Amino acid sequence: MVLSWSAFSELEGPGESGMPDLFDGWFGIAFGVVAALTILTTLTIVILTLYRGKRMADRGQNPLTMQEDIAYQAMQSRTFAPDKPLEQRLAELDDLHARGVISDEEHGSARAEALRGR
Repeated sequence: MVLSWSAFSELEGPGESGMPDLFDGWFGIAFGVVAALTILTTLTIVILTLYRGKRMADRGQNPLTMQEDIAYQAMQSRTFAPDKPLEQRLAELDDLHARGVISDEEHGSARAEALRGR
């Protein structure tokens, strides 16, 4: 025996489909609010991205290569440069002291810091 949906709908009475209307009452309101918030969030992200890109382009920066530019500048800076050998640092301090650029006290404290590894 093959039953179809129409056979079950007769059991529920006339005028009722048996399927609840999902957009009745609070669910419809909640769905509308969530949909509106999703659209507003997406629109805000797009607008802010375009705004930041335009500001960067006005300053002569390429927003698509910004991360690579920063990485290149960091690698070229002295931050990642290898430390000078201790002998070279001490020789520079002695040279500064011999030329009278730094005093005896400054020479002594700088030499102590160099020997401590700072």
